[in-house]
Amino acid sequence: MLASVFKAYDVRAVHPEPLSVDVARSIGMGAGAFFREQVGDRAKPPRIAVGYDMRLSSPSLVAALEEGLRTRGCDVVQVGLVDTPFIAFAVNHLECDGGIQTTASHNPAQYNGFKMCSAHAKPIGESTGLLRIRELAEAAQGEAADPVGAREEIDLWDAYREHVFRFLDPGFLDGTKQIKVAVDASNGMAGTMVPRLFDGGEGIEMVRLNFENDTGVFVHEPNPLVEANLQPVRDAVVAEGADLGICFDGDADRCMVVDERGGIIGCDLLTAWLCGRFLEREPGASIVYDLRSSHCVQDAVRAAGGTPVRSRVGHVFMKQVLAEHQGPFAGELSGHFYFRDNWYADSGAMAFALVLSELVAAGRPLSELITPHRSRVQSGEINFEVDDKPAAMERLRAAYPEAEVDELDGVTVVLPDWWCNVRASNTEPLLRLNLEGPDSATVDARVEEVSSLLGTRVDH
Repeated sequence: MLASVFKAYDVRAVHPEPLSVDVARSIGMGAGAFFREQVGDRAKPPRIAVGYDMRLSSPSLVAALEEGLRTRGCDVVQVGLVDTPFIAFAVNHLECDGGIQTTASHNPAQYNGFKMCSAHAKPIGESTGLLRIRELAEAAQGEAADPVGAREEIDLWDAYREHVFRFLDPGFLDGTKQIKVAVDASNGMAGTMVPRLFDGGEGIEMVRLNFENDTGVFVHEPNPLVEANLQPVRDAVVAEGADLGICFDGDADRCMVVDERGGIIGCDLLTAWLCGRFLEREPGASIVYDLRSSHCVQDAVRAAGGTPVRSRVGHVFMKQVLAEHQGPFAGELSGHFYFRDNWYADSGAMAFALVLSELVAAGRPLSELITPHRSRVQSGEINFEVDDKPAAMERLRAAYPEAEVDELDGVTVVLPDWWCNVRASNTEPLLRLNLEGPDSATVDARVEEVSSLLGTRVDH
């Protein structure tokens, strides 16, 4: 049962079965033993920052997790009801040896889980410790042990605000700069984070949607990548005459943006627009983007005098590549935005502050600012069911012998007038296709052509 709650990048499952309080305690024991291994023979015990989201099951699960950590001699610093990026901040600000957020991100209300990081907020995934934690947790199941580590509670919201506001135009605070924004908190942690950080800004007029987050009910699924979930904020922008709209996911580490017309802006297009801000200050710097992104990103980075760097999909890889290149900024198609000034971690709050600040600085409608980056047509991600993923990938390679091919993440095929990437799902018998071309006719034709190589299309 315990094994089933461990995923590739975190712990996530339905509560109370299989993710029970007892399982959470065992996971705390496993994580505590892992952090003990990480610090070695150091006399000072590991210090772990712990927080939780708004889900009704979070208080009981985080209490059990803390108890497990403390049985292994870890000292726990409880930072409270916070968004997930807050944990990365707390780990670095307090110089902790690790951090754990109790959250199930964008999953439905009956789910919960744990996102973990080590010192300096480096993500813990399968290859960076999660398998070891699972092994240690399984060994600890049913063990009776008393907590020996210390526990303290710390309020870091003032320090967190100061940290995030390095990306906010100070004119918003005194009202010399004005903006109107519709914000959909998705009944998630943005309903806590946004007021705690931004309510003091006299120049920010906010239209609030779904900020209530204490009932365990989601008005819509807290996943802004699903277009239907963006309809409330799109409608609000148009009805209220807002300058833009932003929709956060459940734990507020991701967000999607819509323009003043209610038009959805892909996160790759947003990256293409925002990169200029960083490259103006740091010519030649590296801007990292995930390889599914429109080629408009690399074009925009080069045009602004920067170095475009492709990354594998996923926050573990994005953060690692950004750190390797010491780049100031990275954007992922899923709505994660990463900042060197945030220890290379992602931050929904910083992305929110940055978009508001850059929009008011430009003095033009957001749709107008994004239009130059809409020079290509994208298929969007299309899923295919297939039993033999490697064979399908090989068919794709063989079908285009004249193409430039790389295997950074799946198979990317680049031809003169179009390109595509096909990646295998880690958890399902699926291949995921993203394709881009100069116009809709080309994209439609090439999608049909490539689809014949990949399996049965799944429309969901």
